[in-house]
Amino acid sequence: MTSLDGMPGPRAGEPGDPPAVTLARVRIGPGGPLGSVRVAGGRIVAVMAEDGRGGVTEEAAGNSAGEAAGDVVVDLGGRTVLPGLWDAHVHMAQWAGNRHRLDLSGIGSARAVAEAVRRHATGLPAGEMLTGHSFRDGLWSDTPHRSLLDAVCPDRPVALVGADLHAAWLNSAALARVGRGGHPTGLLREHECFEVLDALTEAPAEVLDRWVAEACRDAAARGVTGIVDFHFADNVTDWSRRAAAAPLAVRVRAAVYPAQLEEVIERGLRTGDVLPGTGGMVRVGPLKVFTDGSLNTRTALCRDPYPGLEGTPEAYGVQETPREELVRLMRRAAAHGLEPAVHAIGDRANTLALDAFEAVGCRGRIEHAQLLTAADVPRFAELGITASVQPAHAPDDRDVADRHWAGRTGRAFAYADLLAAGVRLEFGSDAPVAPLDPWLGIAAAVSRTADERPAWHPEQRLPVGAALAASALGRSRPRAGAPADLVIVDADPLEADAPTLREMPVHATMAAGRWTHGPF
Repeated sequence: MTSLDGMPGPRAGEPGDPPAVTLARVRIGPGGPLGSVRVAGGRIVAVMAEDGRGGVTEEAAGNSAGEAAGDVVVDLGGRTVLPGLWDAHVHMAQWAGNRHRLDLSGIGSARAVAEAVRRHATGLPAGEMLTGHSFRDGLWSDTPHRSLLDAVCPDRPVALVGADLHAAWLNSAALARVGRGGHPTGLLREHECFEVLDALTEAPAEVLDRWVAEACRDAAARGVTGIVDFHFADNVTDWSRRAAAAPLAVRVRAAVYPAQLEEVIERGLRTGDVLPGTGGMVRVGPLKVFTDGSLNTRTALCRDPYPGLEGTPEAYGVQETPREELVRLMRRAAAHGLEPAVHAIGDRANTLALDAFEAVGCRGRIEHAQLLTAADVPRFAELGITASVQPAHAPDDRDVADRHWAGRTGRAFAYADLLAAGVRLEFGSDAPVAPLDPWLGIAAAVSRTADERPAWHPEQRLPVGAALAASALGRSRPRAGAPADLVIVDADPLEADAPTLREMPVHATMAAGRWTHGPF
């Protein structure tokens, strides 16, 4: 037996197989007993726990039980070990890139944004594009327009992305760069926004990959061991390249978009398949299809009109994909082993998505599920559909929802109703819409507030245990035979108040048996 105070094994990114490790004097799961967890070959091979009567219970995988000679032993001093956390909805390259761009969150008007752009531009080289992110115009009294940006940056391209990723605001120089010089306002939404942002990608692949690697390491520092990446790109190719260049700090499920569907089918790839050359860390994710837009842009497809838009073509939001095309894409994907993940935010969009799943007869996911009718809540469980939700959006969007979904917010972000109906919940951040930090979502699900205000619709709160399981692919505690994806925290989540949950001190993180964060 070897006991070290320093390095208990290779960190992610270092050569060699990780040694067997015994995590000693650790609380096993939230509110769990004191015991130990043994890891070898990238898996949990044994869990031993005090039974409260002076004895020990043991759970082993195969013949690998207890602590073995030669194990590295790490004394964790009574800290709590949890299954590794997942972020089930990330736009990783955008999140990584935004950390190097102008942050516009919290600015309350179009004119104030323009002033922030003016100040930021003074520190940039002449002619370099200025990019910003996270403006929220849903509550502004004035309207974004190209002329406001032209006045502060007449010769420099300016491209600003909305917090929900469904809107972009460009000045004339940036519009001209993407062939839209005649655009009347410079405010682009939905598909037009996505096309423009793709054309404006300015970071070389090697730079973006470096930013992504940094963001993955920072995610590991918050206990993240895996992500589902819905970046608007060829994620299969991009993550294959990144994993070939250097070992990854997190596992990745790389989502597919309709533009790549036929190529992925031709390659014989199915959801869950490990991509070759990635060390087992990257798997094929689901097929992403949109039904509608977003709340902040008033493009989420709803049954009731948005206040102030009554009588206009946009009164009920935007249906991004016609039902026939939605069903065709889902059927094509499901027939070849690709799980559909359908973006649906408004209540009418969620009904449309559930109807499509019922017509195709496949299982899958609905991303966001923000506004639901009471009749649709049990349909998720009946059809075997996972609700992939982002709890941090509830406190972030409460004011916008109170204005644009007035009288309906009791069925918005309805996580308690979904849980009571037996629906599988998986938590994500939708980073960069919210920070890639699962503890923010866990705290929001439990408290339904992120500031000093009272809980927003407290009847939709979740118990801590349910929120943790939704952040860990349904796992509630480490179990023998599971992958050695673990997070060790300084505070037991069951005993933590909301501020402690939000700021949870993460002692160490392990993915596939390798330390990806910690003092070791």
